Amino acid sequence: MVQGYSRLQIILHWVVGVLILYQLLMGEDMKPLWDELQRNGSYTMTLGGLLHILFGVLILALVLWRLVLRLTRGVPDAPDSTPAMETAAKIGHLAIYALMIGLPVTGLLAFFAGIDILAELHEGPLKALLWVLILGHVVMALYHQFVLKDGLLDRMRTPR
Repeated sequence: MVQGYSRLQIILHWVVGVLILYQLLMGEDMKPLWDELQRNGSYTMTLGGLLHILFGVLILALVLWRLVLRLTRGVPDAPDSTPAMETAAKIGHLAIYALMIGLPVTGLLAFFAGIDILAELHEGPLKALLWVLILGHVVMALYHQFVLKDGLLDRMRTPR
């Protein structure tokens, strides 16, 4: 049984978190490029658009790396909690991973393959759902830290 997350797992967690936050807050940088592409069939790359694309690809690569580490090294057991909380945590993590992979893939396919429905999914329900899941992730981490006081948050701060 793994006692904690490795230094690499912790670094990847926080780097991916920062990159996703940037993407969510600065994603509108892609709108002018998308609009130009829809109008003219071509676009003039901007720094904001380039960063959005590069960070999306980087997120995808880092998340896949995180998954490999999760499958090969494992993750620590959750602190003692109710079966309902354990199930909710598993579903929440699965959904977050699915979106961390799905959003870059839909964005890339929408932009470079011109699949409009994926652009709508990318900018609409998938993005909104990621915000909800991130909020839930943060709220539950704080709940564990300050209400349950079970040390859960320390697992993503101190490598073991």
